[in-house]
Amino acid sequence: MGSVLLVGTGGALGAMGRYGLSLLPWRGEFPLLTLLTNLLGAVLIGFIAGLAGRGRLNPSAALFWKTGVCGGFTTFSTFSLESLTLLERGKWLLGGSYMLLSMALCLLGAALGQRLSRL
Repeated sequence: MGSVLLVGTGGALGAMGRYGLSLLPWRGEFPLLTLLTNLLGAVLIGFIAGLAGRGRLNPSAALFWKTGVCGGFTTFSTFSLESLTLLERGKWLLGGSYMLLSMALCLLGAALGQRLSRL
């Protein structure tokens, strides 16, 4: 039961953080706020995984942060829908750029997070 509460509490906090970022003023067609959310989440999960992998974070805290907070904060489903919507509207360059940037930046973000955890 304790693990369920850790994940649920972390997920609620992550979802609130994601919602808070979605309130930032952005009116462009490019889904910048989702990209920013996923990039921040990638850096955070890389950082947490780096700490946990070296025993600097206990398993319960890692569960709270990785599965809970990061799971509630990042959003692959929104990324998928926004990508599909851009492609369906014939915005091939914008959609393709968004997909490539999301994948590349989030992978780099996770690597950055792991490196930061070693400082």
